[in-house]
Amino acid sequence: MTDRIAAMFERTRAEGRPAVIPFAPSGWPEPDATVEVVRAAVEGGADAFELGLPFSDPLADGPVNQLAYQQAIAAGTTTATVIETARRIRDAGIEVPLLVMGYINPLLSYGLDRFAHDAAEAGIDGLIIVDVPPHEATELEAPARAAGLHMVYLLAPTSTDERIRLAAEHGSGFLYCVSVTGVTGERQSVAEDLGPFLARVRALTDLPLAVGFGIRERAHVEAVGALAEGAVIGSAFVRTISESSPEQRPERIRAFMEEITGREPGPVPAVD
Repeated sequence: MTDRIAAMFERTRAEGRPAVIPFAPSGWPEPDATVEVVRAAVEGGADAFELGLPFSDPLADGPVNQLAYQQAIAAGTTTATVIETARRIRDAGIEVPLLVMGYINPLLSYGLDRFAHDAAEAGIDGLIIVDVPPHEATELEAPARAAGLHMVYLLAPTSTDERIRLAAEHGSGFLYCVSVTGVTGERQSVAEDLGPFLARVRALTDLPLAVGFGIRERAHVEAVGALAEGAVIGSAFVRTISESSPEQRPERIRAFMEEITGREPGPVPAVD
């Protein structure tokens, strides 16, 4: 089976740029909107997509993402519907890497073995479970690896060298480097200490590094691209969706992604 994440980073390295990875909750702003959202993002230049698994207590997320999660839950989004949405994305011919980003409680409720199996079968490539550090991930890591899913761990500027080594040893695909100590949200500039933080991580692993939290414009992507292999766009992308009518949404998403990536989109198969 093709490792979509490895292939993505190989391609973006050859093109001399960072992979750009937007995030949005699955099943939002309407239960059936996600395939269209992902398609428009890819048409605008997204290299992968993070599907948020809505949770009632998303402690690492700021107000923009929290509100979107609440709306998705109110509309009936569940762990099962997130998996089904991933399957629909694949059925629509969209082949970029898909990662589920969320929290452990919904996975525990669904069943970890069952989740890993069903997620992989639906075409999901990796998991970013915010509140599960590598030293507490054994129960999830084993079935995830058996199913061929990457486990992507988060690191913060406060992470010790020991924690970095542990995340690199247990993780695969890439490491998610949080640009600031805090929650998700848009910020005016990339943190001044990002360079030294990434240099510490880089010295301890060969895994690609992706930077998230606070990236909202092309200048941020360029700054991150000089230091890391990937840039994750969360709150700014979610806000773009929330401020668009259903009719405007695909065009607004494409325009946002084209602006933030600074490049022309590639062809994407039509939805069946």
